Amino acid sequence: MAQPVLALGAALLTAAGSVWYVPALTDLRAGADRPHSRRDAAAACVSVWSTTGVIAVLLLVTGAWWIPALTAAAGTALALVLRTRAAVRRRREEREAARHWEQLRWRPAAADRSRNGRTAFAVLLTTGLAAAAGTAALLLTGGPGDGPYWLTAAVPAALVGLFLLVAATVTHTHTYARAIRHPRPRGARHH
Repeated sequence: MAQPVLALGAALLTAAGSVWYVPALTDLRAGADRPHSRRDAAAACVSVWSTTGVIAVLLLVTGAWWIPALTAAAGTALALVLRTRAAVRRRREEREAARHWEQLRWRPAAADRSRNGRTAFAVLLTTGLAAAAGTAALLLTGGPGDGPYWLTAAVPAALVGLFLLVAATVTHTHTYARAIRHPRPRGARHH
């Protein structure tokens, strides 16, 4: 096969490879915004496709076969080194990210916050129920002397009280069911 035909094939292959090397160039241009492993993988991709482009030019310029072959070997070796380095760095970054996520999940004060949330909910519930009961009692003491208006004012207060009572029951049931499904580990401290 003639070298110009091979050069044309390598040039077309390089042009088609833009699907891979253009995003890789974008990653390289982003610099520190991308992780090291991603930049190394992008450099490997760019080195492979630039080697293909250089081979296309060398096939047109030189008459010897060994120069494009040596260029292909050098470019492939460089890409393999960069790709291996990217894989090693990626594993290191994944271990580091897993360690950070594990540290974020372990929060010794989480039990205190959930207890404070339950206490705040209980205070709000008790206050709401007391306010609803007090409003209903005041409206009932006013008696039917005000006509049907006292009933219109007492019904929303009773509905608010009923809603708060149902909310407390549902929350308690949900918390109890969750405690059964996800019991605390034996060594966990109770606050």
